[in-house]
Amino acid sequence: MAKEIKKVVLAYSGGLDTSIILRWIKEEYGAEVVTYTADVGQGEETEEARVKALKTGASLAICEDLTTEFVADYVFPALRASALYEGYYHMGTSLARPVIAKGLVRAALETGADAIAHGATGKGNDQVRFELSAYALKPDIRVIAPWREWDLKGRADLIAYAEKYGIPIPVTPRRPYSMDANLLHISYEGGVLEDPWRSAPQDMFQMTVNPQDAPDEPEFVIVGYEQGDPVSINGDRLAPVALLTRLNEIGGRHGVGRVDMVENRFVGMKSRGVYETPGGTILYHAHRAVESLTLDREVMHLRDELSNRYAEMVYNGFWFAPEREALQSFMDVVQKPVTGEARMMLYKGQVSVDGRRSDTHGLYDEATATFEADDVYDQSDAEGFIRIQSLRLRMFAEKRLGEGE
Repeated sequence: MAKEIKKVVLAYSGGLDTSIILRWIKEEYGAEVVTYTADVGQGEETEEARVKALKTGASLAICEDLTTEFVADYVFPALRASALYEGYYHMGTSLARPVIAKGLVRAALETGADAIAHGATGKGNDQVRFELSAYALKPDIRVIAPWREWDLKGRADLIAYAEKYGIPIPVTPRRPYSMDANLLHISYEGGVLEDPWRSAPQDMFQMTVNPQDAPDEPEFVIVGYEQGDPVSINGDRLAPVALLTRLNEIGGRHGVGRVDMVENRFVGMKSRGVYETPGGTILYHAHRAVESLTLDREVMHLRDELSNRYAEMVYNGFWFAPEREALQSFMDVVQKPVTGEARMMLYKGQVSVDGRRSDTHGLYDEATATFEADDVYDQSDAEGFIRIQSLRLRMFAEKRLGEGE
């Protein structure tokens, strides 16, 4: 027989769903509920959630600032891997879930809880990310996922439940979509966005201005890198959180970093997601610009082949899996020479490379690459190179033509 659950740590945002889950767990399991609210960049909402949790029946409300850990230990490693899911998505939500799950497990251990709980639905990726992370950190942890257990079907049922138990319902107008915010991005999905042909509402975006309304003059920003990590903006050295925050502000006012995509969820369905990732978009392109000078060709090509696998691992919830950790080691070794600066031009939603340099690790040699006269490269050597490369093609063609094709 399973051990009775007496105390649960709930991942708590303060919204309608998790507020109801708090009371539902108390009613269904007869358990004490400790709420855990992680600040990964959503700001003042964490204190509001703490106060509301106590009013709604939590025995203890834990709030923890994870912003530095999130950026330095999750966002930056993914940037070092040049990871985009399906070519577009910077994985802001995917990267936030494991750091929150780690905090949940830590809170469960510190409070002596028997289980953790979350408000992810049975259709989404987040349930997988939370639970795979939790099991990787504490194999015997018990997980309560109310959306897979209760008989509440939708918002109307949630509101009725809230009214029954006197749970405060947010008075702000309900958005016709769901959203998730952190320091790397804001994601939007569901509601009016479920029709992939329908344009996203322009008043939805919060981190970026409409590119059409962005300044008519471009802005140039120089991002400095050391061993694959961004360390400075326009010559000012900044800690990870401050650096990403500043780039979010700069990119946001130029409408940089909007993505509208239909992605393949790990659970099997396609889903439309709209994302704002201004700072992360600048960092991605600046990073590749510095890499273009500092990485060996074959190393870069191999890394790029593995970047897609890395992104799939993170998106699917395998951050703490041995394959992701092993691949991270490879990515970090590859990044050791990636030191230099990239000058980026921001204009009307676009990011383009305006210049790049690396004084210590650059592999670009102007004397070799020039189209002018030089004493470095003997162009006649190319003839033998081409003949060797064409050997198999010539043999194949001779065989094929000999057969009358």
